[in-house]
Formats: sequence, structure tokens, C-alpha cells
Amino acid sequence: MDYRSFNLAFLAFLLLSHQALGSRRLVLPPEDVALPSEGICAAAAAGGYKCQEFQVTTDDGYILSVSRIPEGRRGGVAGQKRPPVLLQHGVLVDGMTWLLNSPEESLAMLLADNGFDVWISNLRGSRFSRTHQTLSSYDPDYWNWTWDELVSHDLPSFIDLIFKQTGQKVHYVGHSMGTLIALASFSEGMQVDKIKSAVMLSPIAYLSYMNTAIGVLSAKAFITKIFGLAEFNPKSKIVSDFLRALCVADNVDCYDLMTAFTGKNCCLNASTVDLFLKNEPQSTSTKNLIHMAQTVRDGLLSKYDYGNAPFNMAHYGQAKPPVYNLSRIPPNLPLFLSYGGRDALSDVRDVATLLDSLKLHDVGKLHVQYIKDYAHADFIMGVTAKDLVYNQMISFFKSVN
Repeated sequence: MDYRSFNLAFLAFLLLSHQALGSRRLVLPPEDVALPSEGICAAAAAGGYKCQEFQVTTDDGYILSVSRIPEGRRGGVAGQKRPPVLLQHGVLVDGMTWLLNSPEESLAMLLADNGFDVWISNLRGSRFSRTHQTLSSYDPDYWNWTWDELVSHDLPSFIDLIFKQTGQKVHYVGHSMGTLIALASFSEGMQVDKIKSAVMLSPIAYLSYMNTAIGVLSAKAFITKIFGLAEFNPKSKIVSDFLRALCVADNVDCYDLMTAFTGKNCCLNASTVDLFLKNEPQSTSTKNLIHMAQTVRDGLLSKYDYGNAPFNMAHYGQAKPPVYNLSRIPPNLPLFLSYGGRDALSDVRDVATLLDSLKLHDVGKLHVQYIKDYAHADFIMGVTAKDLVYNQMISFFKSVN
């Protein structure tokens, strides 16, 4: 593994792309068996919603949990097929991302109350998806993966599970890194035959203009001078010490880390932020963050760079890692992209590069929404997100149906 490439500029992206609930390990039962009612389903039940827990095993042995809210608080019509929607979180968090606000403001509940069958996935390494068929999460080999593996293993497993359970194509919603893995997957032609439409909130594909205060500060450093770990656990002492060191630098307001990491969010409720801070963050693999930092460094969306031609040849049959060509996303796939003018992670110039990759997309299939005052967290925790984003998203889904 070539750690020289891990630019600390990406630390800004990794630490607050999404929300999560600690690092407690959960042992899961055999596939497709309901799990104990805790965590995501406990939060849903507290709001008056039915909830089911599933698990699915990837073809490389990771055991992942998926939560399902099959109907709204008022129930459903017997025999009625509700369109399935998959909500995908990003790095260092889990599916609790989608349930932090009140039922009237949280996307998962709003979708359920508007007639959708809601599925909430948890990527490998997150609290509810820390088991493996043969590896322990304490084993460094457990953490030998990047978002390439999320593209090729985790996302297909989630979509296949939902497709088999419902017999219907899936509407997809991703935020931040949840958009990255979907865009890369679709560009490779993976799962597109099972996708009805896709929504990208704060889309992350290119990161050349990421401009968070901590990102700018740390752009000159390399993470390998501090971290030599397979698991990147933000709650560990070594990472905490590193963050404290950053806080002594100029232009970083450590009393407002939310803004320092994501940009100036306009519309967050204080109680939701408190809940966010109690539940945030959790582990990912260091290799995953190295891969993301390569995107910052190279300005390309490509597979993991092993650092030299022989290693890349061994993995890919070529000296440089293959590039994900987003222009190959099927032009007739309905897409809804929503991004903000204050987002320090999904910068408007990087979104412009993404949109340029989609310039040949069918005109009637690409819907783009720009919200001038929104930053990264507003899209998932903003008190105005229902009116500005979610209602438009629901209309988009219904138009596709």
C-alpha cells in the first residue's frame, strides 16, 4: 500500500461527510433473518413506524445490515406495491444519517409517509456492519478495502437484496460518498438494470476544489506521518490528538467544527446537531481514505493507485489504475442532482466538472437543483430540506413511476 499519496486535505471530507453511531460491534444472524429491534429500527419505532432488519453477505464475505421501513405511520393498502427506495450513507457513518430529525423532517420517514418502501443500508466497517464470514474487525485484513469494493461488492449486495424482496426496480438516494459509489457503479454498467432512478445529494465525484478550512490547512501534510493503521477510528487517541493539533492552527475555529469541515450550513436545528455530535463518528479503512485523497491529488476519478507500475499491473493489467468514465452512465437513467453554494466539500466547481461529464445525458432525464445557501449537512439535517429538497425529490420519483 502506498501511503505517500494520502494528502491530509481529505481529512476535511472524511470527518463529517455523514453521521453515525459509535463503533460498538453487532453480531448478526443468518442472512435475511430479522435482527433485534435496536438502533435504526428503534429510532423508527419511536416515531411510530414499522421497521424490519435484514442482513446480506457480500461475495467477499462482509456481513452487512439493512433496515426497512415498509410503510408510513398510517399503514398501507393491502396488496399495494410501494416503490422501494434505497438510502445510502457515506464515509464514517451509518444509516442513522437519515433519521436524525423529527419524523416530519427526516427523509426516511417522509418517504415512508408518501407511499414508498424505504431501505436504509449500512456499509462495511460501520456500527451495524462490522462482521465478516472469516475475519474479525480487529484483524487488519478486515480493513483491506477502499470505495472500489463498496462499488463492486456492497452496493450490488444491497440492490440485489431489495430487488429480490420487492420484485421492483429501486430508487436510489445517496449523500456525499453515497453519491460517489453510485456514480462509479453506474459508469461501469453495474446494477443499472435494477435502478429506477437516482438522487445525488451533495454529489462527490471530483474533489479538486474542496476548500474547507481544515482541508486547506492540512493540504501540505501526509497522513502517513501520523497514522499507520488499517482501521481509521476517529475516536481513537491517535486521531483525536491529531485533530487537537490542527485546532491550534490559524483560521480553524474548533468551536465550530461543523463549519470547519463542511462549510457554513444555513439551516441546522441545535437539537439535531447535538444528536449528531453524540452519535458521530465511526470507523472506516485508512486505505479507503487514501483512495479518496488520491482523487484530491490527481483530479481524476479512478480506481485505487497502488503507487507503482508493477503493483498496478498485478491488480489491473496496466501501469495506472483504470479511470471511472462517468460519461458512460446510461443517458436514459433518470438522475436528480442537488448541490449547495456554500458546500466546502462538494464545491460548485467540482459539481460543474461532474455535470460536464453528464453533458450528453438525455435532457429530460437529468434534473439539477442548486440551492445557494446550502452547505454539506443541510441536505440531510436542514430544517428546510423538506420544503427545498425532499418534496422536489418525491415529485421526481413519482414522475419516474
